[in-house]
This record gives sequence, C-alpha cells and structure tokens, in this order.
Amino acid sequence: MTRTLLLDLDGTLVDSVPDLAAALNRLLRARGLAPLSRAEITPMVGDGVAKLVERAFAARGQAPDAGALAEYSADYGAHAAVETKPYPGVAEALRSLADEGWLLAVCTNKPEAAARSLLGALGLAHYFAAIGGGDSFPVRKPDPAHLLATLTAAGGEQAHAVMAGDHANDVVAARGAALPCIFAAWGYGPPAMAEGAAAVAHDFAELVVIARRLMDGRQLPG
Repeated sequence: MTRTLLLDLDGTLVDSVPDLAAALNRLLRARGLAPLSRAEITPMVGDGVAKLVERAFAARGQAPDAGALAEYSADYGAHAAVETKPYPGVAEALRSLADEGWLLAVCTNKPEAAARSLLGALGLAHYFAAIGGGDSFPVRKPDPAHLLATLTAAGGEQAHAVMAGDHANDVVAARGAALPCIFAAWGYGPPAMAEGAAAVAHDFAELVVIARRLMDGRQLPG
C-alpha cells in the first residue's frame, strides 16, 4: 500500500499573503486606488487568482479593468517568493513522509505555473509527484474532480489518500472525493471552515501525525 498526502498550497504549505498582497497593492496603486491591509486580503485567498483580483477591486468599490488580471499575474509570478516562506516544520515533514514512502502532491487553485515556480524557489518542488493547479484541469476545488485528477497524476489511489488544507474548498472537495480531510488551523480560513473535516491540525507536525493515524485507521487492503 502506497499512501498519498494531497496538500493545499497557500495557507497550508506556505504563508504567501505577503507577496500576494504586495502584488495586489501595486496593481491597485497603479489605478489610483488605496492599498489593502493583510487582514483585508487574507480572507480573499483560496478561490483562484481571478477571484482574488475581483475581490480586491470590489473592496475599493471597483471592478477590475480588462488588463488587470494579466498584469497582476505577471507581477505576482515575478515576485512570488520574495517574502513567502514555508510554515514551520514543512520541509522536515515532507522529507520524513517521503522517506517513509508516501506520495506527496499539491492541489491548489493557484495557477499551476505559479505554484511550480514558487515551490521550486522555496526548494520544495522535488518532494511532489504531481502539482494540480487551478488551471491544470477543466475543474478546480471545491470540485472533487480536481483532487482526484491530481491524485491520479501523482500515481496514488483514492482508498489510500488523505487531503489537507486550510479552506472550506479543501474540505468540500475532499468529502466529495471520499477522502478524509485534515483542516490546517494555522492557515487563512476561519475555524468555521473546518466543519466536515476528519480532524484539525494546529501545526504541520501534528498534521503528519494525524495523516498517519487516519491512513492506519482506515484498515484498507493493500
């Protein structure tokens, strides 16, 4: 039996809000709009880049112009790893799981190219058998098909997989895919988003312990 851990990216593996916010505020300032605080931007994260830009403009009573999304994407892509850092314990945990034979994959609503670039810049990309971005497949989270397509790309099996993320999209997608979900309480989603998760982890080390326990507890053949 090969176990697979599917992981969300922003708010689960990495704290990316500083660079997301910097690029958004450069975009807003270029249009004469006031910048947003981290506290304003954090709840906007999780539904993909188009929604993020839309929400940022809406917070200033505006709608994005035709070039805003492309301009933001190019700017963020060039500056995605300036201040973004993995959460404490991430690299050590990924190494430990890989040494145990786990398959690891990222399932994120961030565009795939941006996710790959960021993980590469942070020295984490080599841990992952697959990276399923928000534009990798015809659907994205909370559609469970996004998780299942990423799982298939990683070479994992539905019966031996677990999902972890900090957003309701992760919980809903996992439940739809019949996968247990661990809610990452240190991330960007409020505690209410954990409803329906199999467990809640408060740091990455605890997430790994729970993932092992969930897989052992399923007692599935393999």
